[in-house]
Amino acid sequence: MKLKLLVCSLAFVGIHAESFSQAFNNFPVPTQKPPLHAKHWMGITGKPLAATAGAMIFSKGGNAIDASCAMLASTCTMWDVLSWGGETQALIYNPKTKKVIALNAMGVAPTGATADFFKGKGMKYPPEYGPLAATTPGTAGGLMTMLAEYGTMSLKQVLAPAMQLAAGYPIEAQTANSIERGKAKIKEWPYSKKVFLTHLGEKREAPDAGEIFVQKDLLATLQKLVDTEEQALKKGKTRKEAIYAAYDRFYKGDIAKEIARSCQEQGGLITEQDLANWKVKIEEPLMTNYKGIDVYKMQQWTQGPVMLQALNMLENFDLKSMGYNSSRYVHTLYQTMNLAFADRDFYYGDPAFAPAGPIKGLLSKEYAKERIKQINWEKNDPKTLPGDPYPFEGKTNPYSDQIKSWGTKQLSMRNDHGLDEKFMEEFTAGTTSVEAADEEGWVVSITPSGGWVPATIAGTTGVGLSQRMQSFVLDAKENPFNVVEPGKRPRVTLTPSLALKDGKPFLSFAKQAGDEQDQLLLQFFLNIVEFGMTVQEATEAPSFKTLQMYASFGEHEKDPGGLILNEAMPDWTRKELSRMGYKNSYQPRTSGPINAIYFDWIHGSMWGGSSNHGEDYGIGW
Repeated sequence: MKLKLLVCSLAFVGIHAESFSQAFNNFPVPTQKPPLHAKHWMGITGKPLAATAGAMIFSKGGNAIDASCAMLASTCTMWDVLSWGGETQALIYNPKTKKVIALNAMGVAPTGATADFFKGKGMKYPPEYGPLAATTPGTAGGLMTMLAEYGTMSLKQVLAPAMQLAAGYPIEAQTANSIERGKAKIKEWPYSKKVFLTHLGEKREAPDAGEIFVQKDLLATLQKLVDTEEQALKKGKTRKEAIYAAYDRFYKGDIAKEIARSCQEQGGLITEQDLANWKVKIEEPLMTNYKGIDVYKMQQWTQGPVMLQALNMLENFDLKSMGYNSSRYVHTLYQTMNLAFADRDFYYGDPAFAPAGPIKGLLSKEYAKERIKQINWEKNDPKTLPGDPYPFEGKTNPYSDQIKSWGTKQLSMRNDHGLDEKFMEEFTAGTTSVEAADEEGWVVSITPSGGWVPATIAGTTGVGLSQRMQSFVLDAKENPFNVVEPGKRPRVTLTPSLALKDGKPFLSFAKQAGDEQDQLLLQFFLNIVEFGMTVQEATEAPSFKTLQMYASFGEHEKDPGGLILNEAMPDWTRKELSRMGYKNSYQPRTSGPINAIYFDWIHGSMWGGSSNHGEDYGIGW
């Protein structure tokens, strides 16, 4: 029986995707947020105050790099599911070279972090929280490198808004309530307890929403960086050299000593040498072309290539004729993502370490055509395995036998009430995004993360440490490319995105929420390219989520056939998908939070979109 083409009731009238023109509310359901418009600059991020920080920098003549650094610093200071000790990865379009570059500021596993070490503690994976979950801090170095290499302002200028926030800002309910929920963990770490629990001993120990939240230690750390920069400038150093002097103080000076000392005091592994040895990497991004649009992602130490693989497969189908969110459309994307995520779960890892992953084969168009032959068009395949990309590199797969028995580990993520609440929190946890662009042509897409509440704070620095170690595996049978070892970067979910059309910026887009990221960014991209939505419509449009991949957090669970649909999905589509073997769950909002900038070259303007989730939004001029 051939799959019936069931088209969702959402129809598109008068929209022509091929023109890529943007018009407000062509989508039948009006957006809950208006689109942003700008001619000169735009900045979007996870907190309104942080977006204001970007606007402050733009208004003083800064470029998109300067503004994005200010927004990044502010979101870290406001604990927008990340902190100063987390990790940062960015894609940057340089209008001078007309190239996209990738900034890799992911921390690494510290000295002593081996598979045997964690197994010796009875662990199946590195822990979710605490000092043993911490990779070396990356965000501070990423911010300073980005500013030094591509910005125009001083560190003092771009950190000014964050320093004002550290001196005291009215904390939002979202963060304040997160602190209250996590207070049991927070009490395990003395420096965290001192910072977060402002009403220790009372019924509510976290700050109240709107309370002025002060971080004296963090403010002192940021002041040290600014002081170091100013001292270097007085000695005749250039702007860039002065910023790197501050960088060295963080990673080799007194700040580094306190991070290492306090981490070890609390049971962690990070050493002074780990911090001194760590370096930001400026890399070549990965790219594929989808119907004339070049889509860029970070390398395979992130999950970013998943979207590129999926696009390579999907370009072989007429998606538009299927109808937006029809059962056939959902099934096609779900099965395609199953194939890409199975490859992610087995082949992705830090390319700086052996064995070298077969990324050339994975991104081969020929491999994509071979991969889609495995799709069952009648029902979901719960046993999707990694493919064999090695022949597309002219090599023989050394893991062929291992793959045959791969994927048998399945941990339940369901209970009597549906999806497990703890799993869903982990699946969507952490991260924010920063999108910025200016009239000179600089475009920035950042997905920073790590050090979210409840975080272990590193002594008197005020810096919350990362929890990214949990994304490693301890058993090479699960993924031979992502086994923990000192100096190695874990395979993370963090995935900024840039797209160019006709050699010019087309879209800058990113989102938070763990393993959801690339599957929802893929749908957002197709919403615009295939279905002609405006950028705001595309961020709010109902998407769906697959749970048929190994989670990158916690116990690394997997739910074959798990499908989260928007509550707006019509009954007939729900029933058809159930018939095909999907285990349907429902959420009222399924599209974000996605932040994005669309470049309208016809009119010489920018459109900003920010989905109707959380506190994300932006400012343009």
